[in-house]
Amino acid sequence: MSVADEKTNINILMVSMALQGHVNPMLNFAKRLISKGVNVTIATTEDGRDRMLKHTDKNSSDSGIKLEFFSDGLSVDFDRSDTKTLINTVQDKGAKNLSNLITNLTKNETFSCAIVNPFVPWAIDVVAEHEIPCALLWIQASALYSIYYHYFNNTDSFPSLEDPNEKVQLPGLPILEVRDLPSMILPSSPLHFKEMMDDLYKRLNNVKWVLGASFFEIEEEIVKSMDSLTPIYPIGPLVSPFLLGEKEISNVSVDMWNAEDACIGWLDNKPNSSVIYISFGSLVVLSQTQMNNIATALKNSNKNFLWVVKPANNGGYETKDAAYELPKEFLKETEGRGLVVKWCAQEKVLMHPAVACFLSHCGWNSTLETLITGVPVIGWPSWTDQPTNAMLIENVFRNGVKVKYGEDGVASVEEIERCVREVMEGPNTGEIKKRAMEIKELARKALQEDGSSSKNFNKFISELAVKNDPRVVQETSTSLSVNWLLRTIQGWCRKLQTKR
Repeated sequence: MSVADEKTNINILMVSMALQGHVNPMLNFAKRLISKGVNVTIATTEDGRDRMLKHTDKNSSDSGIKLEFFSDGLSVDFDRSDTKTLINTVQDKGAKNLSNLITNLTKNETFSCAIVNPFVPWAIDVVAEHEIPCALLWIQASALYSIYYHYFNNTDSFPSLEDPNEKVQLPGLPILEVRDLPSMILPSSPLHFKEMMDDLYKRLNNVKWVLGASFFEIEEEIVKSMDSLTPIYPIGPLVSPFLLGEKEISNVSVDMWNAEDACIGWLDNKPNSSVIYISFGSLVVLSQTQMNNIATALKNSNKNFLWVVKPANNGGYETKDAAYELPKEFLKETEGRGLVVKWCAQEKVLMHPAVACFLSHCGWNSTLETLITGVPVIGWPSWTDQPTNAMLIENVFRNGVKVKYGEDGVASVEEIERCVREVMEGPNTGEIKKRAMEIKELARKALQEDGSSSKNFNKFISELAVKNDPRVVQETSTSLSVNWLLRTIQGWCRKLQTKR
């Protein structure tokens, strides 16, 4: 029997903080699930209530997704860029509030599974207390899952990480420089970030499935290298149905700001493959020097550009010299070929034929959107997983280039101009565009019914059905039990080795 062919009695609870980059992949996964007849409840923190209910009603029958909210232990107007306070509070008070919410929810329904993302590791313990099987939705590249796994389980020798030029060799990955590693494990990173990821990997034995937002074909060796440890099963690219040319099956969304509709009309009047699209996501804010250098490079390039410059006081991740202002005279000097907006509908922009490349912070959601749309990338990484993603774009996916920073951590005007030429008119431009289109095709094939991601997705649904549908054969349940036991034993062995 195929459980995907009819409405199931599978109920899934998803848990996430209300950050746009965390909620969006959960939402995209939820839409895939409800398309297979699965019932989904998303539980997220109260600070996201207004944004998530902007376009939908909490109990809207046509959304297909039920929304629930719990307090992270802080007031709604608390400045959540204070990440230390946020992380420490939510893993205590937020965990208790989530537990109370689950108690209330389970009075009326039974959850087949709870799906959490990496940034709520405490939720693994909460759902275990309620005896709900747990899945981890890894919302970054599989490469990051592997790097963190080897680092926190001490399976490979890492250098001190003080020198950005030091080398790291890990299974399935090219040789990495320290500058290519995620910032959360570097000495310069605040300790609470490292502790949060360490907590996650300590709890992996209580996770039954690790599902990845990436897809097998672009990270094949990395995924294979994890098979004998704690496997990851890619089910992506986890992007919205819109990017796949499919009908939107739920109107639930989370938006940081209102998108400016003028973007698409402006793009309509530009030639194909002529526009540089620039956006650094919902959190990162550039310094004034970086803003000035980008502006000068764009002016010198004589290329069309669409630049998202976020408004001040947006709650993002800011440096002391965070800047929101463009250089004087810049807009006048680039009039006719440049458009600057506060926010835009990125999916529509990336699908527009006028867009030639994306100058991006390399957040994983944005990276997946470039992969599924075939848009070449200029990587401008800042923190967390972005340096690793930029390395993958340049050295593994080969669908773009990475900006090189000077010793002061700033990309010069000349370096930005080099990257623009490389992607838009240099000797390697043709190969970069060709590779971007090849990956686009691989991504879409992975999501087809017989594709690698669809197989992993359907396998997950079938395994959930073991508990819920007596028509599913008992052999599947036995196989799952044996695999679960083997993984648990492997986890114990790794912990013993670490202690020794």
